[in-house]
Amino acid sequence: MTEPRERESALAVLIDADNASASIVEGLLAEVAKLGIASVKRIYGDWTTPNLGQWKSVLLEHSIQPIQQFRYTVGKSATDSAMIIDAMDLLYTDRFTGFCLVSSDSDFTRLAARIREEGVSVYGFGEKKTPRPFVTACDKFVYTEVFSGAKEGARTSTDRPSKTQKELRGDTSLLNLIRAGIDTASGEDGWAALSAVGSYVNKTSTDFDPRNYGYGKLNELVSTIGLFDLERRGTHFYVREPRKGNDL
Repeated sequence: MTEPRERESALAVLIDADNASASIVEGLLAEVAKLGIASVKRIYGDWTTPNLGQWKSVLLEHSIQPIQQFRYTVGKSATDSAMIIDAMDLLYTDRFTGFCLVSSDSDFTRLAARIREEGVSVYGFGEKKTPRPFVTACDKFVYTEVFSGAKEGARTSTDRPSKTQKELRGDTSLLNLIRAGIDTASGEDGWAALSAVGSYVNKTSTDFDPRNYGYGKLNELVSTIGLFDLERRGTHFYVREPRKGNDL
């Protein structure tokens, strides 16, 4: 009776070692655990080269299977091809409901789109330099800078300065996104469950994440903006556009 439940949450985690830092591994796997069960964890690269040495020390600890791919030609990534072929092979087994593609390389844009065509979710993970086409090709994209230790010596998601109220209010795209979410999810009284607003925002903007602004949760971000009425009812938050005459 438990087998269908296991299958429903089965994920394949595929990592492009050439375009991901080993320092993100703990944060990455913790994020993946929120999405489901990482039934497959593979990482691709030429393990004969010294630049992947940082990964070698964490593979056994986190049960990540290294896949060897020699570089046949300088300037061409055989790693990408190997990862794409494996992804398609895994897709056709019909065992997974989600793929986690870890790379900042736009070469995986078509792969993400193809997997989604089969009704399988795609979660992308990469640095903020990731080209937009790959970001939008995923159901959800998480910037790895939000993970602790995303870059040695850099601030993490918990200790980087949060954006100020002035900065947030000046972000027109962010405000319009939240307002559209409220308008879509609100009832006749104007109130909308913040969870429903968050769901709309995530579907509309695949890379939206309160952590990108220095906040752990959506309610903290909305509260700091200060342009919306935010109310807690039990364990749930509700939000609405302020009524005319209300002070901001």
